[in-house]
Amino acid sequence: MSTAPSSPASAIRPLTAGDVDDLMHIQSITYGSGLQESRDVFVRRLSCPHHCSLGIARQSDNRLLAYLAAYWSEFGKVTPLDGDFDPPPEHGQVLYIHDISVLPELAGQGAAQRMLNTLFDQARAQQVRQAALVAVQGSTVFWQRLGFAPHTVTNATQLQHLRSYGPGAIFMSAAL
Repeated sequence: MSTAPSSPASAIRPLTAGDVDDLMHIQSITYGSGLQESRDVFVRRLSCPHHCSLGIARQSDNRLLAYLAAYWSEFGKVTPLDGDFDPPPEHGQVLYIHDISVLPELAGQGAAQRMLNTLFDQARAQQVRQAALVAVQGSTVFWQRLGFAPHTVTNATQLQHLRSYGPGAIFMSAAL
């Protein structure tokens, strides 16, 4: 396991359904009420075999300090807010980054970048060459710095899913 840049007492590890309480706590601190998702949906997400979610946990008590919710999907598919992680097709997988959140105590220490790098390495090792996400809360510039670009959603169902995040949500993709 790797450690967070300036916090040798924490490590990146896969998320499990047992992390849901910590995940909900982080979400309550870092997101407004309009973007918080339910405990039940996170239990289902972290129990599905196609999730590849990661967290940074304090080694002393294994409590989460940050998380990255992600799964293997297909390009152009948008998971709606508070929606389940649908299984990917047999071919054409992409890495779908659903959510990333870092507690203030790790903010500015590269925690998000370290989790993303770990996940991007896993994707490349599985021959996955594309990532996608929905940028919210003005995070578009952050994602553009990582090589993501806005991608137009034309499918009516996927557009409805995108709109579930509210005004300003942008579907983005990047080559890995």
